[in-house]
Amino acid sequence: MSKIPFSRRRFFKVLGTGSLVVAGAPVAASPSGIFSQQQEKPETNISDAAKVPRNANSLPGKYPGKVSRVNHPAAIVDNEIQEEQAYLMLEKAMLDLTGEKKLKRAWRQFVSPGEKIGLKVNPVAGKTLTTSHAVTRSIIRQLEESGIDRGDIIIWDRRLMQLHETGYTEENYPGIKVMGTEQQDDKGSYYDSDGKLYGEKMIDKDWYYMADVEGEYDEYTIPFMVNGGKYSYFSRIVTRELDKIINIPILKNAGATVTNAMKNLAFGSVSNTGRLHARLWHETCAYVCAFAPVRDKLVLNIVDGLKGCFNGGPGANPQFFCNYNTMLVGTDPVAIDRIAHEIVVAKRIEEGIQKADNPRAAAFLDLAESLELGVSRREMIRLSEINLA
Repeated sequence: MSKIPFSRRRFFKVLGTGSLVVAGAPVAASPSGIFSQQQEKPETNISDAAKVPRNANSLPGKYPGKVSRVNHPAAIVDNEIQEEQAYLMLEKAMLDLTGEKKLKRAWRQFVSPGEKIGLKVNPVAGKTLTTSHAVTRSIIRQLEESGIDRGDIIIWDRRLMQLHETGYTEENYPGIKVMGTEQQDDKGSYYDSDGKLYGEKMIDKDWYYMADVEGEYDEYTIPFMVNGGKYSYFSRIVTRELDKIINIPILKNAGATVTNAMKNLAFGSVSNTGRLHARLWHETCAYVCAFAPVRDKLVLNIVDGLKGCFNGGPGANPQFFCNYNTMLVGTDPVAIDRIAHEIVVAKRIEEGIQKADNPRAAAFLDLAESLELGVSRREMIRLSEINLA
């Protein structure tokens, strides 16, 4: 059994720079470290995922292997994402994906009144590179226009503190609940009056991803991991609070690959993730999404590709920010991530960061396809592209 110790110093380093992911994900600069994924793997409980029967909503969803991409060169003006353009891009993508002529009918293919719908945003890089409020508000507007009550929408992520820091508050989104697994109280404490982590109350020990790598965390780091050991427990937000999930990742790199739909959900849905990056980054991205709380509730992926980054991700390194001016929409997170990977790698090649794509950098996509979560092979993906003036 492996042990992955985490100290306050290391945590600051990986959290502040984004290298927590990069350390375990493919990194173009050090090939010997990138593909440590090829070494003997720790045992996991991935076989347990298949024990729960699939249902009509299970991945890859209604449109396996289909990705609708909408580009708009005027989506960003003076470094600000234009909400009306984001709304239009989303509308075009939803109609294209579903083949519907009416937007309400398109949305109602995936959600229904009375369901609790979770919008999984990504605030990890801070205000400068969070899931944009223009995109999130556009999704909420279209949900409401489709008959979804505002009170049935939940904005969520792993860390409530980061949601608040990036403007995802109930004051900014009146009538909508904002939730996170890891929490602080008004005094800045992570512990309640009984000395118990608030995050402990937010994990569901009936659902877990086990990997034979034991995380060890110091006093500072444990509030951000909730628990140590070799079990990563699913958040109660995913297992108990939500009926449907709409995933809203940002188009960012993680070394020579992409951190997008699957990474956003996998590492955002479970606790004790610090131990998983070094040896099980690819596996975790795929395996966590194979468990029923994610597999059977994820109905849409809407990639905020208006602003993103091509290097230094998934943290915020402004010198590597760029305007992709694009949005990807689909039910299949594997196909979505294949196209996202293609976009990011093309930009990295254009910028001279790498010379060519390395197929091993996206090993998680092939793992996900083997678990029947979606389509990884590019020749099997149907990409529809719309260019708005």
